[in-house]
Amino acid sequence: MVDKSSPDLTIKQQREQRRAQKVAALKAKQAKEKRNRRLGIGGAILGGIAVIAVLVGVVVTSATPPPPTSQNLTAAERAALEIDGEQVFDPIESPHVETTVDYEVTPPVAGPHSSTWLNCGIYEQEVPAENVLHSLEHSAVWVTYNPDDVSGDDLSALRRLMPSSYTILSPYPDLDAPVVVSAWGVQVAADGVDDPRIVDFVVKHRLSPTSPEPGGPCTQGLDGPGKIS
Repeated sequence: MVDKSSPDLTIKQQREQRRAQKVAALKAKQAKEKRNRRLGIGGAILGGIAVIAVLVGVVVTSATPPPPTSQNLTAAERAALEIDGEQVFDPIESPHVETTVDYEVTPPVAGPHSSTWLNCGIYEQEVPAENVLHSLEHSAVWVTYNPDDVSGDDLSALRRLMPSSYTILSPYPDLDAPVVVSAWGVQVAADGVDDPRIVDFVVKHRLSPTSPEPGGPCTQGLDGPGKIS
């Protein structure tokens, strides 16, 4: 006969004790798993927020426009562009002539000129100023360089600056500056091919509405000597 007052547990009590221990262990395991899940979800949320922040940063950075340059200005802003050293000449009579002209300004920016315009493009030889002036009348820009100062890599760099239309690039011996850029009635002397005023001038005056005949043809006229493109 078993003594109920004995500290030894009965078989039933032992089973209940083991069951209680298993239940307690199971609850502890479940609590731990639940806690881990919360930590995992929290980490995932934080990680997601970090990823979103990075993506937003990338989008914002990508959407940020580049700093403005003279090449992405509006028409009004181009017209108002200030160019250091730019000379503006008084209007003069500019009839059509069929003879050579002795111009006061070198290279000329206005005055009597040929009835045939020079086709825009890049030239390796001197071109007749009388024909170029007709192109300037049509709102082209004339970029001239002193071949004693500009050659080789410098000349290649200058050619790369030229737009595909409404510009004329040609050598002009004995220029007082390495590069001189001209449009109808205006001109600027540049210190070299890397002078930013070259691009600024072209942007400001190419196809300018202040030209006598803006947008007039710059093709189907005269090809001067040494035209390469």
